[in-house]
Amino acid sequence: LIFDCEDIHNFQSHGCYFQNYHAKIHIGQGTYIAPNCGFITANHDLNDLSKSAGAADIHIGKNCWIGMNSILLPGVSLADGVVVGAGSTVTKTISKSNCIVGGNPARIIRDLI
Repeated sequence: LIFDCEDIHNFQSHGCYFQNYHAKIHIGQGTYIAPNCGFITANHDLNDLSKSAGAADIHIGKNCWIGMNSILLPGVSLADGVVVGAGSTVTKTISKSNCIVGGNPARIIRDLI
């Protein structure tokens, strides 16, 4: 887990799950993480659940906001200033900065002004 040590408030939300056994989670400076969020860097192999499907880092840009009950899956990157709506599942990289994403799977809803 890689983060700015001055942003320790990221870990004050209860119920968050940081699964980084086989890959890293990078959290950009100024990012806020709401309660009950999940950051998953590896999944099971769908053909053999006893095996891992491999791992991939998660990168969260600066000044992002991860809404309550959201999930970020392996290999996802968020550009700076991305807001993830509550309850969203982010399955793919969001390379556009300063926007709101939401849904399952998450998609860009609108730009921030």
